[in-house]
Amino acid sequence: MTKKNKRTETQSEEGESEAQAEIAEQDEEVAEEAVAVGEEPEEAGDELERLQGELEEAKAQAAEYLEGWQRTQAEFSNYKKRQEAGRVQVTTLANATLLRKLLPVVDDFERAIATLPADLSQLTWCEGIFLIEHKLCAVLESEGAKPIETDGQTFDPRYHEAVTHEEVSGYEEGQIIGEVQRGYMLGEWVLRPALVRVAKAPAAPEPELSKE
Repeated sequence: MTKKNKRTETQSEEGESEAQAEIAEQDEEVAEEAVAVGEEPEEAGDELERLQGELEEAKAQAAEYLEGWQRTQAEFSNYKKRQEAGRVQVTTLANATLLRKLLPVVDDFERAIATLPADLSQLTWCEGIFLIEHKLCAVLESEGAKPIETDGQTFDPRYHEAVTHEEVSGYEEGQIIGEVQRGYMLGEWVLRPALVRVAKAPAAPEPELSKE
């Protein structure tokens, strides 16, 4: 065999070896891809499970934050209501103190008007007194003070204060006979109880002594 033929044969063998190596390399890559493809579903499932876990955790944390915010909002709302109720109460107490000081002045005007002779009621200065009394009553009304009803009412110690108990015909026991001083309410509070005369049952007649 000539050197040329040996060279050609050697080259042929080398080419065949390279081809076999390339085929083997391709087979290995295909096998690796097959393994990778086989593993992808399992890895994707793990990833999905992890993401779902994170989502649930995020939802739980968001719910916790929302609950905390709602609780804080409710507490703040209750605080505002308490503050407003306290402010209204302080204002009402301050008004009550001032109104109590005005009531004796109103009483004096009412007594003066009640005892005023009829022939003087048309005089200018009398009309001025009437106007002042009317303005004072308007102030009381604008501040929420209202007279306590007594006419035809039954005595109630929550709103009335008995001055006398009298035996009067035509009235039931405990019924108010007349008003001595007008009482006033301020909202649900008794600003001043009404001074009233109250009827009482007539005393039982003493039994007659038997005559022998």
